[in-house]
Amino acid sequence: MEINSIGIIGAGAMGSGIAQVGATAGHDVLVFDTSQEARIQARDKLQKILNRLVEKERITDAESKAIFSRHFFIESMSSFKECDLIIEAIVENIEIKKSVFKKLESICEGSTLLATNTSSLPVTAIAAACSIPERIIGLHFFNPAPLMKLVEVVPALQTAHSHVTACFDLMKSWNKIPVLAKDTPGFIVNRIARPFYSEALRMLDEGIADIATIDYAMTVKAGFRMGPFTLMDFIGHDVNFEVTRSMYEAYFHEPRYRPSFSQQQLVHAGYLGKKTGKGFYNYTIDEGKEPNRDTDFCSMITNRIVCMLINEAADALYLGVASRDEIDTAMTKGVNYPKGLLSWADELGIQHVCKTIDDLYNVYHEDRYRVSPLLRRMSDENDLFY
Repeated sequence: MEINSIGIIGAGAMGSGIAQVGATAGHDVLVFDTSQEARIQARDKLQKILNRLVEKERITDAESKAIFSRHFFIESMSSFKECDLIIEAIVENIEIKKSVFKKLESICEGSTLLATNTSSLPVTAIAAACSIPERIIGLHFFNPAPLMKLVEVVPALQTAHSHVTACFDLMKSWNKIPVLAKDTPGFIVNRIARPFYSEALRMLDEGIADIATIDYAMTVKAGFRMGPFTLMDFIGHDVNFEVTRSMYEAYFHEPRYRPSFSQQQLVHAGYLGKKTGKGFYNYTIDEGKEPNRDTDFCSMITNRIVCMLINEAADALYLGVASRDEIDTAMTKGVNYPKGLLSWADELGIQHVCKTIDDLYNVYHEDRYRVSPLLRRMSDENDLFY
């Protein structure tokens, strides 16, 4: 199918970012938000972003004007009638999303493709609320959308295969890297990334290591761009905790996704991270906490977290969430991991990964520390991912 005009629902950071990407690729983009103030702020912010790109010589003044001219901030969803694709980027509430898609169906022709940018809600459940479920699909962009290359393409159980192909082609034309993800909670990235936070929180809660040391180990020693506590502060604890909590419930209380009481306390206190000035770190003062730089101690931290991440990636492959290459691509392009986790497993040695997790199980005797059946088999057979 040919996709020309694009509709965006939600003028927040994500919706505005997706709109900018579409307009930069040459599409007319209609942006709707129920709040007039949000629409005005999005328009003004877009102009500032484009001016900055011109100043940095990333685009020309003529290109800036053209991109801006392809944005249309609309007051009613009825203006979406002629759009070929509409992408919803609003609050992560499934009932609200269902109501929005039902309204879209009363406006748009049956040929219009309807996409949700949900990061964790079931696309199949959203599609089930629609009269033409085969045109519903998930297109999960990462924030900030103009900069992050990855897009998880998530077909619902009902989605027509031709629409999946159309979305892949469109994302490539937008200079994005699309990966196919099974419609399971968290899709690829948010599912596999959970141990990056949960194991760090576990070590903090048990007094094994402090915040500064864990962040130091994961950045300086392991090569991640941000440590887990810095990243949680950056994302916002209201957002990060909610994703973990919703995944824990969606996976029927799977122990690997159990939320942290410490993070819940931050949410209750309103210490949401950088946006409120305080989270795990206090951004109003220079705390100057020195990490423990002992090489062996830092290696223990990085090995525990990385092996748990690898185990999660292997389990996602085992359960058909995505292919080997798409899993490694998703984690390097979606959350900037220093290496693909499955190639990292080969580098560390799959037997080593299994032993690390088995040793944790021998201490805790919790299902949280169980080796993926795929890793266990590969260890027994001396197999490699690559």
